[in-house]
Amino acid sequence: MTTESDLRVRAENKCEMCSAGDGLRVYAVPPRDDSEADDCVLLCAICCAQVESPDNPDVHHWRCLNESAWSKTPAVQVVAWRMLNLLREHGWAQELLNSLYLEDETLAWAKIGEANDEDQPRHIDANGVTLAAGDAVTLIKDLNVKGAGFTAKRGTVVRSILLVADNPKHIEGRVNNQQIVILTEFVKKSA
Repeated sequence: MTTESDLRVRAENKCEMCSAGDGLRVYAVPPRDDSEADDCVLLCAICCAQVESPDNPDVHHWRCLNESAWSKTPAVQVVAWRMLNLLREHGWAQELLNSLYLEDETLAWAKIGEANDEDQPRHIDANGVTLAAGDAVTLIKDLNVKGAGFTAKRGTVVRSILLVADNPKHIEGRVNNQQIVILTEFVKKSA
């Protein structure tokens, strides 16, 4: 039997992530190759495209991980862990990631190629506290919002902030029903 036929039997001709039945193909989980079925998963075209190019994942599509993350197949566990880790800024993904248990060897495989947190730009508030997407912050200074015609007052709480990926000195948040960019040096993380 070939690797693909072994995978089709194991997966019952369904995507091992979302259970779709169309456009299935073999995905060798890096850094392994596709010579062994144990090192591969069977993915639909949507899952495969997003696993191979995870820059802009469809968060709603990956809700399927609530089921597939519990697979007993290590290769499936690795792909699920990697996608959950990528989506960890979303509460449901972080909760699922926290509840997963992977054997040491499987977890080491999942972490291969993962960027170190030290390599990632960190968004730091005025007190040196690391900010995360979804945090609430308090303005520590009155801020004149250019182009919006108002001043965001000191003490204003901004909830569910977004991190600006390419600039660790900027966050986004909603003030007076407008989405604005805020410098991290003018906020402190709220408890």
